[in-house]
Amino acid sequence: MAIVLGVDPGSLKTGFGLVNHVSGRCEYIASGVIRMKSSDELPERLKTIFESLVEIIERYQPSEFAIEKVFMAKSAGSALKLGQARGAAIVAAVTNGLPVGEYEARKVKQSVVGSGAADKSQVQHMVRTLLHLTATPQEDAADALAIALCHINTQASLIRLAGSRQFRRGRLV
Repeated sequence: MAIVLGVDPGSLKTGFGLVNHVSGRCEYIASGVIRMKSSDELPERLKTIFESLVEIIERYQPSEFAIEKVFMAKSAGSALKLGQARGAAIVAAVTNGLPVGEYEARKVKQSVVGSGAADKSQVQHMVRTLLHLTATPQEDAADALAIALCHINTQASLIRLAGSRQFRRGRLV
């Protein structure tokens, strides 16, 4: 595995984070937040998400893409907007030939913090610690970096499982 682009989608703010996985180590590359104008109509915001992610993909050349799955929002309208933002991000990845990994928020938190019920400040702290950052990333950028780290951890676990030959008493041998 090489560079993973993690995305925390939103219709007003979409976080992104790039992590390089080399020789079992994770290295921070870049992160940030794509901000849309609340005055723009939803189609214009989706275009901004798509074009911004295509630009990021072209610049950093990630080999994999990871995104948070839709969760139940406070309202149906919010869930629909989030789903459309996810769709724009996924289309940006697929049109550039990237495989897409999707992860529930609880799984991301479990993978990075150790608790699926962790709050945003705990995620920010652990992302900063795991990637040896000098400053705490913004919430949406930290979430995106956590998604990339979750993808790396999941893929590494799958590779270890594939290399195991058998189970003995519920453990890999």
